[in-house]
Parts: sequence; structure tokens; C-alpha cells
Amino acid sequence: MTAELVRGQNHPLTQVRLEVRVSAGTPVVAAATLSDEQGTIRGVEWVAHPGAPALPGLEVSRQAAADHRLAVDLDAVPDSVHRVDVLLALPTDGRGPVRFGAVAAPFVAVTGLDGTEVATYTITGLDAETAVVALELYRRQGAWKVRAVGQGYAGGLGELFADQGLAEAHVLANGIQSAVAQSHARAVQAPASGTTDTDRVHRHAATTPDSGLHATQPGRHAAPTQHGGPYGHDASHGMPAEPTPAQAGQGADPARPGPAVPVDYTHPGRQRTAPPPPPPTAPPAPQGQPTGPVAGDATGWSMDERLYNQVWGMFEDLARTTAAYRSAVDFADSRMEKELDQVLSDPRSRIGGQGDAAREAARARHADLVGQARHALDRDLAQLQAEADVVEPALPPAYARWDNPVWHGYRVPMEMPMALRVGDLHLPESDPLRIPLLVRLPLERGLWIDSGRAGSLDGSFADSHELRQGAMETAVALAARLLAVHPAGEFTLHVIDPAGSAAGSLAPLTRSGVLAGPPAVGAAGVSEVLARLTERVDLVQMAVRGGAADALPPGLDTAQQLLLINDFPHGFDDRAVTRLRYLADEGPAVGVHLLMVADREDAAGYGPLLDPLWRSLLRLTPVADDHLADPWVGHAWTYEPSLVPPGSQILQQVLTQVAQARTKYM
Repeated sequence: MTAELVRGQNHPLTQVRLEVRVSAGTPVVAAATLSDEQGTIRGVEWVAHPGAPALPGLEVSRQAAADHRLAVDLDAVPDSVHRVDVLLALPTDGRGPVRFGAVAAPFVAVTGLDGTEVATYTITGLDAETAVVALELYRRQGAWKVRAVGQGYAGGLGELFADQGLAEAHVLANGIQSAVAQSHARAVQAPASGTTDTDRVHRHAATTPDSGLHATQPGRHAAPTQHGGPYGHDASHGMPAEPTPAQAGQGADPARPGPAVPVDYTHPGRQRTAPPPPPPTAPPAPQGQPTGPVAGDATGWSMDERLYNQVWGMFEDLARTTAAYRSAVDFADSRMEKELDQVLSDPRSRIGGQGDAAREAARARHADLVGQARHALDRDLAQLQAEADVVEPALPPAYARWDNPVWHGYRVPMEMPMALRVGDLHLPESDPLRIPLLVRLPLERGLWIDSGRAGSLDGSFADSHELRQGAMETAVALAARLLAVHPAGEFTLHVIDPAGSAAGSLAPLTRSGVLAGPPAVGAAGVSEVLARLTERVDLVQMAVRGGAADALPPGLDTAQQLLLINDFPHGFDDRAVTRLRYLADEGPAVGVHLLMVADREDAAGYGPLLDPLWRSLLRLTPVADDHLADPWVGHAWTYEPSLVPPGSQILQQVLTQVAQARTKYM
């Protein structure tokens, strides 16, 4: 099934040897760049263009043409390459259009070598731009995806290359245009017939929703730290030894006459498509194939991994489409402000009501631009909501909310999952769409449930006592989830409750018998638990560094350890605080993790001593709060904890099974 992308949308690639087909209705220059994790081109040797058309794993056309086929082998690109950008530019020789707004919307399609379309994108909304990043193939957690970009540049290739961090940007751009001018006699023109290719493009663009705005690309991002590293690639994999004419370039031999009758590339099922290859030999797809979103529609070795990748893909899509909407609204606001300033600065506008008419016209244009942007956002949100409605019921227990029916069929797992759901994320523009917040297992950092804020976005907690109780209930739900997703005997939970104030919240854990021992109370109990865990960290570190893991004491618990601390720093002296900082720094590497319920203001007496501790933990809240910001586009995401529904018995049922399995294991 072909994915028809809109600006900012991505789609997984299941093949590594591909063709990128371009149809523009007028001769354009096709090029491609390779860039690293930061989106930076390291040098001119990372650019494939008509003057240097071949790079490892990449080959482009040698001249301007109305139609292009770019050959891509993702297994053959260097390991340091994390993105391949496909670029289009108008020649600057003065023989054709000078801006993309004067030509039909370019169309690009990513296909397999057999011609099967994987994803298509019509680049609409261009105006004064003379160069555009059409799409990008990017590596995410070892898997490749394609994203529709459509980022235009009025300054041409020079401005585009400079934006990607190339020092010799304008020199290279001039060289590319010179190489194109020298081969202009071989440029392939648009097909001429009674129904032109340009006419078909315009009809397709007229039926394609578009915001009509040029939203600035939100940012060139590195992979989130939760995503892990890329898979290894074999550098020996190369391009085909005998490139096809499409791979060698679109320029035909001038001595050979072309076909007298132009080929009609119109797809029978839609108005516009890329030129098709010879008919495939594979049988047609069976009837009744699903046309909507599919759970697990991502790359991965298992269903859990595919669902994990799909959830993070939904997060990226929501971040991208929201950034485009906000950028479009900012543009509309600044444009209206500029127009109103011009009206006020012109004395003639104060005569005869001209000023009122101009102001109304400016506001009408602003409303129209914002309406178009909102229409595009609502369209993308509807697609994401449809995907979420399919994905959420298919999630395994580790990724699912507590109200998901999958918990009613819970069984203690045989192996640890790759991630854990710690809550949900959403943005103000996307309510009620929720994206699961997944963290990788084993935990790379501890968790801090903030009990120190008396307010919340929804006003659900009015005083500090309710907030502290809610923070402890959130911590218990997270601890229970961690116990439930680990195999029997491979996860141990310790609790420190110095004043015994959390007895009610801890009841599900204490009644079921899943704790390693009773909750530690008083200064002596705090010191004993911290000393025991510190000794475990020291012993495991020495064994690992010395290569003698089998020399550990026979009674040492080698399971993953979680220390749940309530009401920090109550009951902690200076020695206990030092040990806690040591566990936060050294514990995660050897399987000891922290889950703290604390108010940072309560620990202010220690001064900056505890700042490294707070920075090492992931801060969560018991109420909806917009404190999480992603480093990709800088959105402030609203976090909501994953809590057990009021009155539900599912937590007790799950913990009972965990306790029974723990008894059998011991």
C-alpha cells in the first residue's frame, strides 16, 4: 500500500535498495546530500550533483530534466551518514522558470527496484523558492524512514547548502549550475501532448489539502536518547555493477531519436504519479487488504519493538505537525502586524474610511492563513488519532495503560520488555490525543516524583497534603508496573518510609508480599537499607571490572534493584545523603535504581550539594504538568502520570500473581 505523505509526515522503509522518482513538469536539477546525526554536511564530497553524480550508495542524474530517477542503496552509505536529503533546484541559465511558484507542484515517489511505490509526496505551496529539500531518508534506531520535507529556499542551492552547514555552500552551488548549463542541450523537457503533464499536476494539486504557508522547518534533530544506536552496516555492499539508464542519468543520446508519441504517466487511480516501470510480475494484492492504520506498522525484530518504534514515530509526527502549525500562525501574526503598522503610518488611510477597510482586509487575510494552517493540523491530528485508536488496544502490558484490557489477561513474563510506559504526553493543540511516554529498560536513570508543587494544570490538587499523597500513589503504580513486567526473581523492590506516613499508599505492595522486606522506618532503617545497597554496588562493580562475575558472594541478590524513597530528605543525615548520591551515580550501571518522592524545596537546606542528584533523575509529576521539553523542536509537552483507575482491582490482581511467581521462584 502506497503512503501518500503530507509535509512533515514520515513512513518506514522496509527496503534498502530504492529509487527516488521525480516529476516536475519542467527541467529541474536533482541532487542529494549526506549528513550526520546533527544534519550537517561534512564537505562537498558528501554532495551528489550533476558535476559529481555518484557517491557510495547514491547516484543522481547528470543534467536538468523534467523527470529523474535517483538510485539509492542505504546499505552502502557510510556508517556516519544518518540522513540522505533529496534536493530539487531550478536552473539559473535564464531559459526556464525563475521560481517554483510559476510551475506545477513537483512530485516525488520512493519506489522499490521493481517499481512498487512505497511513499509519494506532492510538494505544494511553493512560491518564490528556487531550491527545495523534497524529502529525506533518515536513520532512526537502526531503521530507515522517509519524511516529506518540502522546505524551500528563495536563495537557491547556495542558501540551502549553507543551512545544512556546508562551508563552501555558494561555491558548490555555482559549480552545480555551471555543470548543468554545459549539459543543457541534453536536458529532458516535459512531455508535450494534448493533455500535458503540467495540467495533470495542477489538477492533482487542486485536490490536495495544503496550508498555503511556508512553515520554517522545525529543526534538524538528533535521535532521542531513548532510541538507542543504529545497527551496523556492511561497507562492502555497493551499487549495481551495471547501472540502469535511470541510474546513469536521464540524458538521452542526441543521435538517437526519442519516441514520437509521449508516454502518458497518469495512474488510473489518481490524478498524478511518477513514471511507472515495466509491469511487475508479482500477483495483485488480495482484496480486503486494510487501508487504515495498522498496529505494529514499523520496523523491528519483534512486535514489541515494532510497536515501540511506531509510538515514537507518532511522537515525532505530532511534534513536527504542531511545529509547522505554530510557525504558520506566527507568520500570519507577524504579517498582520506589519500590515496594520503600514496602515497606521500612512496619513492617507485616515481619510474616507480607507484605514478601516485596510484593517479589516488585514484581519481577514490573517484569519484565512490561520484557518488554512488549522485545517492542515486537524487533518494530521485526525490521522494520528486514527493510528492511536488502533495502536493503544494492541499494546503489551509494559506499554499499556492500567485500564487496558490486556492487564486482565496478565501473566508473569518470561523475559524483560524493551521499554516501560511511565505516563502520557500531549500538546495543547492536540487534546485529546495522547502519546505514551516510553522509557527503555533497564532504566538508564532514576525517577523523581515531584511532591512539591501545590498547583496543577487541571486544579485537581488543592493542598500540599493531597499532592504528596498523589505523588506516593504515582510512585506505587510505577513500582508495581516495574515488578509486573520483569520475570519472577529478576526484580527486587525496597522501600524507605522514614516517618511511616505512606502506609496507606504502600498497602497494595505490603499486602501482596512483593517487597523484599518491610518498609524501612527511622534513621536506623534508612541507614541499613542504604548500606546494603551501597555494598551491593561496590561488589558488583569490582566483579565486573575484574572479570570475575562468578566470584560474587552466594547470598548476593543479583536481580535488578529498585529503591523507593518517600518524603526525602526526612530521616536522612549527611552520611545517608552521600550514600544516596553514590547510588544515583553508580547504581544504574550495575542494576540499582532510585524512585524518589520528594519536594526539592524541602532539601534546600543542603544547598547545591544535591543539585547533581536532581539532574541525574527524570522528573515526573502526580498531576498534569507541562514541564517536559524535547530537544528536537523545543515543545513543552504536558505529562500525565499512568495511574490505576479509581475503584479498580487490577493492581491487586497483578501484584498477587507477581507474589505467587516470586514464591515459586524462591
